[in-house]
Amino acid sequence: MKISKRLQNLPDQFFSSLVEKVGKKVAAGHDVINLGQGNPDQPTPKHIVAALKAASEKPNNHKYSLFRGKHELKQAAADFYAREYNVTVDPATEVAILFGTKTGLVELPMCIMDPGDVMLLPDPGYPDYLSGTVLGEVQFETMPLIAENQFLPDFTKIPAEVAEKAELMYLNYPNNPTGAIATADFFEETVAFAKENNITVAHDFAYGGIGFDGKKPISFLQTPGAKDIGIELYTLSKTYNMAGWRVGFALGNKEVIEAINLIQDHMYVSLFPGIQDAAIEALSGDQTCVSELNARYESRRNAFITACEKIGWRAVAPAGSFFAWMPVPEDFTSSEFADFLLEEVSVAVADGSGFGEFGEGYVRVGLLMDEARLEEAVERVAKLHLFDKVPQG
Repeated sequence: MKISKRLQNLPDQFFSSLVEKVGKKVAAGHDVINLGQGNPDQPTPKHIVAALKAASEKPNNHKYSLFRGKHELKQAAADFYAREYNVTVDPATEVAILFGTKTGLVELPMCIMDPGDVMLLPDPGYPDYLSGTVLGEVQFETMPLIAENQFLPDFTKIPAEVAEKAELMYLNYPNNPTGAIATADFFEETVAFAKENNITVAHDFAYGGIGFDGKKPISFLQTPGAKDIGIELYTLSKTYNMAGWRVGFALGNKEVIEAINLIQDHMYVSLFPGIQDAAIEALSGDQTCVSELNARYESRRNAFITACEKIGWRAVAPAGSFFAWMPVPEDFTSSEFADFLLEEVSVAVADGSGFGEFGEGYVRVGLLMDEARLEEAVERVAKLHLFDKVPQG
């Protein structure tokens, strides 16, 4: 028996090799500080868990859920966007409930593209974007994200023939893996570029709840004209520590939302209603947990970056997300440096080249443990004396 060419062509799961390497190191008795993961370390807030418990006891929630999900959850998503971003969306036609935003991002090329069509992907970027290109049998061109441009794509560098062919563009701010945030001016440029070239924009807003230095990450949908050409995908995984619950939503252009709903009609029907009820509580209930979590990540960022600066390991401090994008020392590739840290001092980081060609020269660090443990990781790196020759001050 064979498997389909689509599945044969899927990229290797980038993080699986890291998990395997870390597992072997731990099994050998080493105390590994795993900074390579992207899994929130805090529990889901108690009031959200309580909402699920209550919802799970309701007999109506034990039946097949409604196609396209509960109107109440779509309304909660619309109310959330009105409250947090002053954005108005129609819950009936401009909101699609997702089984986590990864699902939406992987299925979107199949929804609005035909085999052979071209899409634009950020580089470095979330590795699972590539899964959607394979399953949708579409081509892609990359948009380099470099430090000199604040890790934003430069649309003037995209060849005219590529822009003309492109049907879909993915963006992601706050950015995984770089920790950069988008500006209002950049999103205005994005809308103008997309309209000029008839490109649909999908903004992956997974880290929208995590911004530092008093700056709240902005929604793409706050940009005039954004709904004309695009959508935004929002997950509850990071904002509310609900990664394992697999719940999110897409909002924006009604034609794109209808396409997502249509494919999900045939593939999923909808989420367990109890999870939808808990998601409503997350979006509509007490938001103290969100501000507390943001403060926690900012404290961790500050502790980690300060410790790195003391040993000469300098980087641009992330403005959002829970990742730091750290340069590798001279004479190392990203892969070599990641392996070296794990082997020599039992510190695991994610190899930057796994996020794309322009991730080479960096490693991604997850700020997903307490300050003391992050500082201990830096102390271990310091013992390798890799940054001793970096000029101070």
